[in-house]
Amino acid sequence: MRFDPHLAEIRFGCGLSPTIAPAQSTAQMLAGVAKPDDMAARFPIEPFADFQTRIAQGIEFNQIRRKNRGSDEALAAKKARRVLNKETRIAQVGWLGQHINRWVHTDTPLRERLTLFWADHFTATGKAGLIRRAASPYVETAIRPHITGRFEDMLMSAVLHPLMLHYLDQAHSVGENSAQAARGGKLRGMNENLAREVLELHTLGVHAAYTQTDVRELAELFTGLTHTKFFDLQFRKQFAEPGTETVLERTYGGTKNPHIRDVKAVLHDLARHPATARHIATKLAVHFTGDTPDPALVAALETRFRDTDGDLAQVTAALVEHPAAWAPQLQNVKPAFNFLASACRALALPSGALPQLEERLARRLIVRPMGQMGHFWEKPAGPDGLPEEDAAWISPQGVAARLQWAITVPQQLMDAPPDPRDFVHSALGPHATAATVFAAKAAESRWDGVGLVLASPAFQRT
Repeated sequence: MRFDPHLAEIRFGCGLSPTIAPAQSTAQMLAGVAKPDDMAARFPIEPFADFQTRIAQGIEFNQIRRKNRGSDEALAAKKARRVLNKETRIAQVGWLGQHINRWVHTDTPLRERLTLFWADHFTATGKAGLIRRAASPYVETAIRPHITGRFEDMLMSAVLHPLMLHYLDQAHSVGENSAQAARGGKLRGMNENLAREVLELHTLGVHAAYTQTDVRELAELFTGLTHTKFFDLQFRKQFAEPGTETVLERTYGGTKNPHIRDVKAVLHDLARHPATARHIATKLAVHFTGDTPDPALVAALETRFRDTDGDLAQVTAALVEHPAAWAPQLQNVKPAFNFLASACRALALPSGALPQLEERLARRLIVRPMGQMGHFWEKPAGPDGLPEEDAAWISPQGVAARLQWAITVPQQLMDAPPDPRDFVHSALGPHATAATVFAAKAAESRWDGVGLVLASPAFQRT
């Protein structure tokens, strides 16, 4: 395998930058991911524990309103709740800006790519109220710290996170023979969503050899998992289905007092299941190399996953060290966020440009165009996250939105354009085609030339 620094930045990183030198070896790439997380410190995103303070404030304001209906105090609490809602909405847009800033300024871009990949693998978001703004704090707390750890640790961190329990309707799942069900009332039904997605999406994969019985038994084992009103994880024994549960021919539970340790035991086993190794290997290979990855690459990733008990640092090393991952032709189409963020990196967008954007302007220049390209920020269509297939990103509407953004938005984000005759090479490196070089040189204005480079087919692929 011959290492290509330009391809490394485009395929495994955040795109080429005119100011940040690309890594010169796979060892440097991997060492960068292992070092302290400088971008998280420089461009902070609120951790989930801090977001819980917002939730607590909202609960307090609602309690004041209920206890003091019709009073000035209730009116003040209502206004304070509206301010809290607005501040949290603005913060969510600001966190998007921080995600982009990390892409623009990092010298360890593989970390940002891995974070985005795993955040999508464990998609979760809130459904109503303040919690619908919590996806970035969830990723910051449950996903980002684990990208070079064991898959098992990330699996538990994500699946047992209160946002995931909320998103997949687990919080009110009650065993049919539980103490809670015997009392009657509203909370007496079991929900299979979390169990199904853990098997189908998070671990074994949709084509693995599990049955509906496995789904139901796992759902029964998960009963008791919930969260408090402040979104702390909680296991309620009175919700839990009594007795043993059998998942993939292994038996769990059965003790007198149901316990969360039974849930952790099944997650431990699922994380080490051979089908999980195959599923994760395939998904990584597709994401980084193409819709039809080389079988040898998938096999190498699967073997490394199994041999290391899901050590993600070792699995990542197997990915970037495999010859099949370095095919010179750019294949995968960039998803919408990757396109926008890599464009900002190619432009060396100043770090203050995005945080200084007023919320409405940020939505007009970033959030809305991203949606037109097919990615509705932190509003997933389902728990399976974003599509990997290239066809999903090159629809007529999506391509038109990319072209429109490339031509019009960069000049609204920064004052002076780069010279397109230089920009075409700094943004594309050796992948700049003769046609793109000519278009950049012949453009009527500098901004037109920059836009043509960003809209070029080569810039759309990794």
